[in-house]
Amino acid sequence: MSKVYLVGAGPGDPGLITWKGRKLLAIADSILYDNLANEHLLDLAPKNCERIYVGKKKSVHAFPQEEICAMMIDRARRGLNVVRLKGGDPFIFGRGGEELEALAEAGIPFEVVPGVTSPLGIAAYSGIPLTHRSHNKVLTFVTGHDVHGIDWSKVGQTETLVVFMGIFSIREIAGEIMRHGRSGDTPAVAVRWGTRPDQETVTGTLATIADRIEQVDLKPPATVIIGEVVALREKIDWFEKLPLFGQRIVMTRAADQAAEFSDRLRALGADAVELSVIALEPPLNPGPLDRAIENLASYDWLIFTSVNGVRFFMDRLDQSRHDLRSLKARICAIGPATRKAIEELHLKVNLMPEEYVAESLVKAFAPENLPGKKVLLPRAAVARDVIPVELLKLGAQVDVVEAYRNVVPPSATARAREIFSSDKKPDWITFTSSSTVKNLLAITGPEALEGVHIASIGPVTSSTLCAHGLKVDAEAKQFTLDGLIDAILAFHQI
Repeated sequence: MSKVYLVGAGPGDPGLITWKGRKLLAIADSILYDNLANEHLLDLAPKNCERIYVGKKKSVHAFPQEEICAMMIDRARRGLNVVRLKGGDPFIFGRGGEELEALAEAGIPFEVVPGVTSPLGIAAYSGIPLTHRSHNKVLTFVTGHDVHGIDWSKVGQTETLVVFMGIFSIREIAGEIMRHGRSGDTPAVAVRWGTRPDQETVTGTLATIADRIEQVDLKPPATVIIGEVVALREKIDWFEKLPLFGQRIVMTRAADQAAEFSDRLRALGADAVELSVIALEPPLNPGPLDRAIENLASYDWLIFTSVNGVRFFMDRLDQSRHDLRSLKARICAIGPATRKAIEELHLKVNLMPEEYVAESLVKAFAPENLPGKKVLLPRAAVARDVIPVELLKLGAQVDVVEAYRNVVPPSATARAREIFSSDKKPDWITFTSSSTVKNLLAITGPEALEGVHIASIGPVTSSTLCAHGLKVDAEAKQFTLDGLIDAILAFHQI
């Protein structure tokens, strides 16, 4: 028999889960997750991990509570490590106590991993300190589910009051609090999807907050905070002032390369949406690459035009009878990311162009004595011929070998349909290569991008976009991911 772990997922931002929670997700055999647990956290689990949605919304429950408990007990008895992933903290209005009672009665070992409870995260991301020496000494959490079961004459007078799940009853709650003597001028705020890029904040007073919520049609899940500390939001709000806050930005990179880009965008407040229209696979016929590796010592130059080229070349080298000791060539990298990948292998880069495109790379070779030199260029199956053609003109003997190929992932079509047919279209879509442009348009057609800003990593990608009749709104000056983000930021500063 294995163990059941009740893990607090935090308030919404996947970065707010605890380190222990992350480690348990990484070894989980089965995850039962709630509506308020960010689905990005499921990516931390092994690929073969079972994932079951057991969320609850108002009057809509995927499974009754008894069945959720039964599922945990059954899986633990089958020897599975079970993570019960709950939004916020399991013991703060999360029914964690009920679930542990059921596990204890069944004799199932369990462990609790606390999480950042939603009001703490929501307050922090809304610029509201729940406690402040100048404003309060008492903080109270209360559920809005049972208005008439609470003594508002006592609870309502607490200096800072946080109301969970009270969005539909806030008018009645506010009325009860004011009826027992609290000023209607007390600052109040309602926050939906707190700590996420789509965070919505409605401010008012105890007397007006219900009207303000109705005016903007704020929906659950939302938390209400009442007290003088709410007024501090005007001074110390930081999250909603991030430069890309609320911007929904689609990334078309390969799935295994999207994480770093996602993290950078989210740090700027954006909602980073992954739509992988490229998957990288080894060549169908590895023979030419194998023959080049067999003769590796004969080459004078080895050129890498992408991080992918480095990775797939090294993978094939590892499968051969050779290793890096056979490499006698000088090395050229097209840009800093590729250079970093090479240097992580403890190899030196001898040449890198000023601009990170094929034309600039050829220009960098101009001072070199290339006549009679052998050059190996491992790259994607489909790529521009600028480098081999121009190096041949300089007298080099160039062997172009396929190191990897780009294919469209099977899931891309359904994912693209989901993103572009939703009620809220993306604000931006980013393209990091001509292949990402062609693959996406083959799936969606250009009409899907109507009303969506387009960002390109450089002139070659922009040329492909323009050839398909699409307008580029932002183009990176430095042809890197940082340059791409800088271009989007510059657009918003105009």
